[in-house]
Amino acid sequence: VWQSFRANSGLEPRLLDGLRVTAARPGTVNFELDIKKEHTNRLNILHGGTIASMVDLGGSLAVASKGLFTTGVSTDLSVTYLNSGGVIGDTLRAEVTCDKFGKTLAYTSIRFTNVNHELVARGSHTKYVAAAWKDPNNKTDEFSPKPEKSS
Repeated sequence: VWQSFRANSGLEPRLLDGLRVTAARPGTVNFELDIKKEHTNRLNILHGGTIASMVDLGGSLAVASKGLFTTGVSTDLSVTYLNSGGVIGDTLRAEVTCDKFGKTLAYTSIRFTNVNHELVARGSHTKYVAAAWKDPNNKTDEFSPKPEKSS
């Protein structure tokens, strides 16, 4: 899915092309980004918009880790900034989890840490996934929401 974002999106290959997925398992994805000039603001520190873009992408990757190839559309995204993410040459690390995965919505949360292992930011991302369930590239058999049992 990350390769598909890189090949087909306008934003991710320009801003986040150097992002590396370091681990992935169902519901959780770890990744990192070496900070470059294009990731910084006029103070030469990591730009908050870079982090917001990674919340968006990270939420999509967490949904993909549950088997959806088409990862839906964003309905809500939030970021809380707590510390500096770093400067050019530093590495920002993130762990994103899919906290709830349903027929219509998926909820994700993400934590970013800097080179000093300090919490830099945390975010949340909600995705509308109802139409995404129809993609033939999905690998969702074991993760699909199960029909509720009637009493």
